[in-house]
Amino acid sequence: MAMYTALRRASSAVIPLALRRTTAPSSSRTFHSVLSAGVLLSGQTATRTVVAPSLRVANSFATKTSADENLVQVLESEIKCAYDDNQSQHVEIPDDFPFEIEDNPGERTIQLKRQYQDETIKVQVDIPNVALEGNEEDDDEGEKSSESSIPLVVSVFKGNGVCLEFGVTAFPDEITIDSLSVKNVNESEDQLAYEGPEFTDLDENLQKAFHKYLEIRGIKPSTTNFLQEYMFSKDNKEYLGWLKNLKNFVEQ
Repeated sequence: MAMYTALRRASSAVIPLALRRTTAPSSSRTFHSVLSAGVLLSGQTATRTVVAPSLRVANSFATKTSADENLVQVLESEIKCAYDDNQSQHVEIPDDFPFEIEDNPGERTIQLKRQYQDETIKVQVDIPNVALEGNEEDDDEGEKSSESSIPLVVSVFKGNGVCLEFGVTAFPDEITIDSLSVKNVNESEDQLAYEGPEFTDLDENLQKAFHKYLEIRGIKPSTTNFLQEYMFSKDNKEYLGWLKNLKNFVEQ
């Protein structure tokens, strides 16, 4: 039994030593292999292509420049088309036109003004509403929606701070009154004044009388037909100026 115990102790001491000797070279090789792999990866990382910030900026600038140049070319083409249209839409003011015209470039509206006896009449005329094509409705509203029109605000002053204001839509050879109200120019805009019923709800004879009231003050089809042509021409001029402003900005 003592001999067996001595042999067990001897073997237990020798086996770990043998294992350490047999595994040591392998561990060493493994360590060196890992170290070599790390050096290789480090070398691969070092040789990877890195884009310098200045090169990225240069590429971005080149892309921006190309896009801007393309935009300028398209704008120049559109400017040429708008210029040709503008040349073909020159409108002469008739000698018997009853209003003075105030037309400021860059604004979408024009102002008309005239004196009629003791009244001052002012009209604000907006850009035309272009007709939608392909509308085949047969009712009156359908026919009107298929025609171009211009919105007007007609104000009649008598010098006492009160004016009669009409909202008007002018179609070719026809004028409709959309609204009617009495306004005091001295009142605050925050005050909600009573503006009367819908114009179309008024008695038919009263509607006709108001149409006549506007007609003798110069708001009639011959006036509004000219204004349609004038405002279409102005719309094209403003569009041309708008395109030029865009082009100038992009080229700066």
